[in-house]
Amino acid sequence: MVKRSYRKKVYNKKKRALKIIAVFGFILLGIFISGAALFVYYTKDLPRPEKFTEGLISQPTEIYDRSGKILLYEIVGKERRKIVSFDKIPEHLKKAVITAEDRNFYQHKGIDIEAVLRAIVTDLRSGKPSQGGSTISQQLIRCYFLTRNKTFKRKTREIVLTLELERRYSKDQILGWYLNIIPFGSNLYGVEAASQAFFGKDVSQISLSEAATLAALIRSPSYLWPYGQHKKELLARRDYILEGMMEQGYITKKQRDEAVSENIVFLPQTVKIKAPHFVMFVKKFLEQKYGNEYLTTAGLKVITTLDANMQNAAEKIIEEKTKNFKIYNAHNAALVAINPGTGEIEAMVGSKDWYGSSEECNKKTGKCMFDPKVNAALSLRQPGSAFKPFVYAAAFNKGFTPQTLVWDVKTEFNPSCPAKAMSIYGEYKTKCYHPKNYDGRFSGIISLKESLAQSRNVPSVKVLYLAGLDNVLDLVQKFGITTLTDRKRYGLSLVLGGGEVKLLEMVQAYSVFANNGLKPKLKFIKEIRDAENNIIEKEGSPQSDNLRVLSSNVAQEINDILSDNKARAPTFGQSSLLNIKDYDVAVKTGTTQNYKDAWTIGYTKSIVCGVWVGNNDSSPMTKPGVSLAGPIWNNFMRAILPTLPKNSFEKIEPKKTGKDVLDGIMNEKHCILYFINKENPRGNGNSRQDIQFKNWENAVLNFINNE
Repeated sequence: MVKRSYRKKVYNKKKRALKIIAVFGFILLGIFISGAALFVYYTKDLPRPEKFTEGLISQPTEIYDRSGKILLYEIVGKERRKIVSFDKIPEHLKKAVITAEDRNFYQHKGIDIEAVLRAIVTDLRSGKPSQGGSTISQQLIRCYFLTRNKTFKRKTREIVLTLELERRYSKDQILGWYLNIIPFGSNLYGVEAASQAFFGKDVSQISLSEAATLAALIRSPSYLWPYGQHKKELLARRDYILEGMMEQGYITKKQRDEAVSENIVFLPQTVKIKAPHFVMFVKKFLEQKYGNEYLTTAGLKVITTLDANMQNAAEKIIEEKTKNFKIYNAHNAALVAINPGTGEIEAMVGSKDWYGSSEECNKKTGKCMFDPKVNAALSLRQPGSAFKPFVYAAAFNKGFTPQTLVWDVKTEFNPSCPAKAMSIYGEYKTKCYHPKNYDGRFSGIISLKESLAQSRNVPSVKVLYLAGLDNVLDLVQKFGITTLTDRKRYGLSLVLGGGEVKLLEMVQAYSVFANNGLKPKLKFIKEIRDAENNIIEKEGSPQSDNLRVLSSNVAQEINDILSDNKARAPTFGQSSLLNIKDYDVAVKTGTTQNYKDAWTIGYTKSIVCGVWVGNNDSSPMTKPGVSLAGPIWNNFMRAILPTLPKNSFEKIEPKKTGKDVLDGIMNEKHCILYFINKENPRGNGNSRQDIQFKNWENAVLNFINNE
């Protein structure tokens, strides 16, 4: 009986034990299943670590000069980064980062348990989470794939991805990615961008002390920001890292001491853009073609056509020459230089000082005489007499010659003003149009060559009429002038600069003359490379895009006129700013009404340079074009011509047409319309029935009678 009772008790105990075990088993199973479920839930849709090899790390687009060595500007987004290969990163930087962030990096498998426990103990002692326990691999995963939110889900995903990363890739690969991705404060990411921003040098060139300083920033880039209030703490952490490197045998005590004593010099926080107006011109083009988001992430390398030496010369000369411009009420200047054979922009200065402050601003209108960020090379301005060569080229196209004779006399060009009202001394009606020469004088009979070289206004208006307004507008459009589209707006005053143009397009148009009638395609980018250094865009042969828009004979005639110092001497003198000793240079000036714009555009066969001086708000100045734009143009040309091929323009001989007035012979004193048919000057007939004939003829008679 006792035995049966005892057995029953033992059985019941076993039964209860089994139940307890079962319950605990179910609980453990539940915990396991729940944990597994949470693990699956937290780790589903994890990014693939192999994405590191797919070039998804964002990098800014870099804009360089034509050499590909001088960085002008970076198009950056939220992250400013420049990827650099692992072998270009100095060993002392690698060791400094390992010392600062993960001393067991080459020993652990992604998770450093010892470091985690050490961090926990330190945090418990200090009472706050101050000691990091994450490995370099974990930090890499966190920076690239995950957020920094401290949640169980994020930590689980981080561990899984870290282990997978370590399984797939070598330690050197992981460290290389880390050094290119880790943030250094502000929008700086990666050691190359940080080195350039802080020290102004490639990361491969930094010293041991600078390397330890970069490594010190990683732990807390915002707090230890070199330009902030905690620079001392930054340098103290640098010293701590150097001490650790010595303890681990990476450096000697002597190296440690030298690095600690080194004076770290940080660059000014604001780095100036080189050739600012030019790079903004290029940037706008790239944004329109590729989109801003792509440019800020794709890591493109854009090699432009800019010649750094020419650009520097242009900027320095403009800075120097504009210092005293205010006494002439002139506040701004711009310059463009183009290679006429290739169409490449080699220098562009859009204002006297991109970093300057606005000057002489009108409170009511908000307009300023000087606005630094406005690119005056792209602004609409009236060209004055700088437009005249196109008109004469159109006339030569039509059959007129440089020897053709016209009368430089007081002339009324509005047919509604009767010829009988004309008087050399009399006043004219309001609606009449009778332009004056700059000197207020009239020279009588003059050749077209002399007229253009001396920039005579009255004969030039006659040349425009003879050439035909539509013919002139057609020609300049072929030359690359895109702004004179509303033809109803323009009349005979167009030859005196009555239409608005851009300096850049004017310089390109003058390139047609320098290039013997061939218009070069405007170029400002030589090639574009992707982040892997593959060429994705490249300009073809420099001359392959040249288009014939003017006969070489007419181009040579214009070159001969504009380069003839003797022919322009009656106006400018033998030793003017337009004459450059020992060089065959063609040049034309321009001044608009009330001195609102001053121009000088001149060229050789190797370079075309145009200079504009004026005020952004079109306020008048007190001096003509040659006095303000001339010195800038002259100094620039003298600075760069010795570096270019020295070529002369072709010498041309006058060709006989068989018509006296076209060949420079005036047997009878009549206006040119008396002798030729203006629509076909080398053909038969005359233009005595032309609407302009009476006024032109009467002007000649008035001049002769009052000589």
